[in-house]
Parts: sequence; C-alpha cells; structure tokens
Amino acid sequence: MSRIKQCFENLEKSGKKALIPYITAGDPTPNHTVTIMNELVAAGADVIEIGMPFSDPMADGPVIQLACERSLAAGTSVRKVLDIIREFRQTDTETPVVLMGYLNPIEFFGYQAFSDAAKEAGVDGILLVDLAPEEATDVVEYFKANEIDLIYLLAPTTTPERAKKICDLASGYVYYVSVKGVTGSAELDVDSVKQHVDSLRTITDLPIGVGFGIRDAKTAAAVSRCADGVIVGSVLVNAIAENQEREKEYIANALGAILKPMRTEMDA
Repeated sequence: MSRIKQCFENLEKSGKKALIPYITAGDPTPNHTVTIMNELVAAGADVIEIGMPFSDPMADGPVIQLACERSLAAGTSVRKVLDIIREFRQTDTETPVVLMGYLNPIEFFGYQAFSDAAKEAGVDGILLVDLAPEEATDVVEYFKANEIDLIYLLAPTTTPERAKKICDLASGYVYYVSVKGVTGSAELDVDSVKQHVDSLRTITDLPIGVGFGIRDAKTAAAVSRCADGVIVGSVLVNAIAENQEREKEYIANALGAILKPMRTEMDA
C-alpha cells in the first residue's frame, strides 16, 4: 500500500482530515527546504506537496512565481529537488511527499529516468499541472510501474464527464481547485466548494483535497468539514518571501506558526 493511501486510511479511522502544505523546493535556497519540511510535519502536516521550480509556472499567481524565481536563482534543478527529498527521507520515512510541477522539465529529464529517480528518492506522488488526461496514457504507465501516484487537478469548470475521465486515471487523491484563476487569486466560497466536492464523490472513491484560497485556520476548518484534505500554499510561500533573509530555523518556525492553528481547528 502506498504511503498516500495508508495516510488517508489512517486519518479516516481516526476521524481526521489531511493537512497538506505546499512549498517550493529550494526557496529561498536548497539548504532551507529539509528544515522547513521537518517543521511542517512537526506542526501537523500529513502530506507535503513540494513544488519543482519552473521558469513559466502559468497556473501559479505572483507569490509562487516569485518563489520559483528565488529557487532557480539559488541553483535548484530537478535533480536537486530529488536530492532534497532523499535527504528528508533519511529522518522521515512515513510522511508522503508529492511533487508538483510542469511537464517540460520532466520531458527533458526523460519520463522513465525521472520516474526511476523519483522512486529511489522517496517520492510518493506527482502532479503535473499541464499534463492533460488525453495525453497522459503513456506517462501514467511510467509512474504506475514505480508505484508513484499520479494526481490531477479538477476545476470548478470541469464537466462531470471530464471529471470522471480524470478520476479514472488518478490515484492517491484528486486536487480540487476551489477558485477560478491562479493560486492565491480569489476568496473562497466554502458553500460552493461543498457542492462541487459532493458532486465529485458520486464519480470517485479517491480522497478529495481542496486547495487555492485557504489562508487561515477558520477557512481550513470549514473546508475540512466537506473535503478529505486541505491544501495550503500561497500563505506559506508568502511567509518564506517575507523572511527570506532570516536563518532557516526562523523561517521554518514562521511556517509552523501558520500551520499549527489550522491543525488545531481542523481537529476540533
């Protein structure tokens, strides 16, 4: 059983929901990331999404675009991202890690080579923002062979027919984008999220994580009442930006201070 599947099953048994923070690998430098990851786990993270920096992150708003710029300027490559995961696995063999990024660097690396390297490093899932399900058939097989879950985005505008096709290809969990637009771009309508999540439950048994627009403990708790996972990104990445000149322990603690109230409210 994959770490992601085991994680969601354990949470369901205990009556809890997954808290899934996102950070960009190598932001502000590669030396910071493992320390931040460990603090996120200590603060209550169940799964960690790690962004692979890309020069043209078209689905992301300014906060994560700037994180990619900082990371790339610090010399973060795809191989360096995998090195970071490998280092994290030296002390944490339980927390699922999902890589999130774009297709171009993976194509350049080579699907088979990347899948093999990701498996060896300890990656549990991958979400490629611009990999359309119609084009994913061959790609899926590379990751399936290495037992890496392929996670997909679903939008408010996704039709039921297309959502079914996407969910049939997906594994691990599906990522419901709660707002129209890029990351960090709009206020969250929890009632609308609940309607969409309820609809998705009629077509898939996979856990449903909800992201985009979750900025505080109150919103995280509200979303957790209808979803299986709460995905938190821009507010954490923005905290890194605000403290980027500080020591890595200070930055890690700043992110932990954001995440801990979310965990508390979600569990209340």
